[in-house]
Amino acid sequence: MSAEAGYAVLRAAGVALVMDLQGDAPQILHWGQDLGPLGRDGVGALRHSAQTARVANSPEATRTLTILPTERDTWSGFPGLEGHRAGTATTPRPVLAAAEVDARGDDGGLVRCVLRDEVAGLELIAEFELEPTGVLSVQWSVASAAEGGEPFDLAHLTALVPIPARATELLDFSGRWSRERAPQRLPLVDGAHVREVRRGKPGLDSPYLLVAGTPGFAHRAGEVWAVHVAWSGDQRWIAQRLPEGAGALGAVLGGGELLRAGEVRLAPGERYDAPAVLFAWSDAGTDGLADRFHQRMRTRRPRERRQPVVLNTWEAVYFDHDMARLGELVDRAARIGVERIVLDDGWFRGRRDDSAGLGDWQIDTGIWPDGLDPIVTRTREAGMEFGLWFEPEMVNLDSDVAREHPEWLLAPSAGVGASFRNQHVLDIAHPDAYAYLLDAISGLVSRYDIDYIKWDHNRELHEAVARDPRGDRPGVRRQTLALYAMLDELHRRHPRLEIESCASGGGRIDLGILERTERVWTSDCNDPVERQDIQRWSEILLPPELLGSHVGAERAHTTHRATDLSFRLVTAAFAAPGIEWDITSCDDEDLDRLAAWISFVVSRRELLHGGRRVHADLPDPQTLLHGTIADDGSAALFAWVRLASSAGPQGARVPFPGLVADRDYVVRLPDAFGPTALHGGEPAWVEHARGADGFRVPGSVLAAAGLPMPVLQPASGLVLELTAA
Repeated sequence: MSAEAGYAVLRAAGVALVMDLQGDAPQILHWGQDLGPLGRDGVGALRHSAQTARVANSPEATRTLTILPTERDTWSGFPGLEGHRAGTATTPRPVLAAAEVDARGDDGGLVRCVLRDEVAGLELIAEFELEPTGVLSVQWSVASAAEGGEPFDLAHLTALVPIPARATELLDFSGRWSRERAPQRLPLVDGAHVREVRRGKPGLDSPYLLVAGTPGFAHRAGEVWAVHVAWSGDQRWIAQRLPEGAGALGAVLGGGELLRAGEVRLAPGERYDAPAVLFAWSDAGTDGLADRFHQRMRTRRPRERRQPVVLNTWEAVYFDHDMARLGELVDRAARIGVERIVLDDGWFRGRRDDSAGLGDWQIDTGIWPDGLDPIVTRTREAGMEFGLWFEPEMVNLDSDVAREHPEWLLAPSAGVGASFRNQHVLDIAHPDAYAYLLDAISGLVSRYDIDYIKWDHNRELHEAVARDPRGDRPGVRRQTLALYAMLDELHRRHPRLEIESCASGGGRIDLGILERTERVWTSDCNDPVERQDIQRWSEILLPPELLGSHVGAERAHTTHRATDLSFRLVTAAFAAPGIEWDITSCDDEDLDRLAAWISFVVSRRELLHGGRRVHADLPDPQTLLHGTIADDGSAALFAWVRLASSAGPQGARVPFPGLVADRDYVVRLPDAFGPTALHGGEPAWVEHARGADGFRVPGSVLAAAGLPMPVLQPASGLVLELTAA
């Protein structure tokens, strides 16, 4: 249909967006379950039924919620737009000036609305794109149309979408170092649930995904509506319900960039482009959300090469860059089947600990007299790729860069504030600092034909202002845009280069950074007990092949907990697997087990990194059953995990979610993960599963009745491989 019809209906993957394009400003009449091929009469029914009953002590006009809600609409909640011109023009009244509709059948489409606000002298453009995956992308921009006069100081431009009244519960995430993506549940009640990120990056406590749902929604059950702010700087997330609701609907869900005071001042003709905000709906719980986001990521940025098995040197050698020791590490990695070596922190000038050298991106010839050629050559000759660690946005004051260019610091002119890990921030939006970093990094990538960069970002951005003779100016947005530009330019210069986003582990994971990086470092914590939950919640948004997960030493670097090798192998297998362990200390038995594990995950990589992720909803929070299933249901890998001891029935049947009910499956227990710590004996069927013929079970039995599972000791797991017969 066209905009002249006065409405738009977009449909894709079981989702529909219906918009009313009549009146002063567009409205969303429906976003959620597909309503079928609505025509004019169907949209008319939605439009007329959106006119709610007028209750006592309310406006004479029916309350509506436009796509940019303001007080003009009698909306008393969080507004879509705020700002002023020298303290005036604070009550915008945006009016629809033009609309374009590009409906693409069952593949979604785009609605583009142009609104003009005569009060503040602004032109606003909104693009609502329903993608083929059913994900709704909303992107706003605003330009100052006024001639002369004061600039428009933009406070925020926020994407807000209505959700129905039956969404009464919220889920989002918090966390800290080595405990990212910790879920928190709360009721959606009257008022605003607002999460603000003021760290210059999403942070270790990132909201990550804000989900509203029907009561008791879970991995596989419930209707859910979710929002993600695809931006790598400061953010704002919001879910709000008012007593009067949101038009004919219950509440609003949304988010956008959090702007610091004075950060965006629009002179005539200047424009601000807000980051994309992504919305997703599912009637199959959070696993349904994951299906949409995973498919979106895999189709939007398909991997041209496999995700290699990595060995990172950090927890193996830390700052001790001795070539004899590193050479043995490389040789052993090649022996067990590792595909990429990453040399972590400690290779550049003056870097013997974390107090000095950061920012001087030249090879330390005192440690590497022949440059990095010895380790690069040895790695390549062993048939592996080579990667290198950088932290370009940070600087030690004890560095040549900081001493020679104090004007490059992103800090007040009056002096730097507190340090984080002995670090301060480099203003990469400063043209000279940007050029220095780009040339230094690009030069090393060219010199050694580097395959991969681990791009770290440990410090938060406090008092992040650019030094300027006219007065320090807020710099978080400029810093974020400069980062995006630098990553884009590195990819332009080096098309084969892959980059991992790391920020003290999982402190900068969002779909803005993943437009420009190939994977993320999920967490600095390699403790498999912690990692099971970190990965479980991280993969609602990201497919497992983007989530770096390493097998560490028996005693974890971060928690000092000791765990069996089998559990560490099980945990890393269901993400982007690697090793971060001094394997020169391993005996032949451990090396053989690592080699068998690598062979297994490489041979099943297409399934592990292309299948559909599923999670069982179990009554015991200390047990997990999660798996990856081929799109056609022909194969699956499941992990059965016990995190800690618990009460309740220990040997009851556990259903396997997501399998095809009308097919038989042969269940096997692969031996690539080694022995599992059991609490007593095994169920009778396990003996058959360990045999050559496996244990054959109808899919209906597995999916509905399930199997009595082995009772594991705490901090243990086993893998089950299912093949359709």
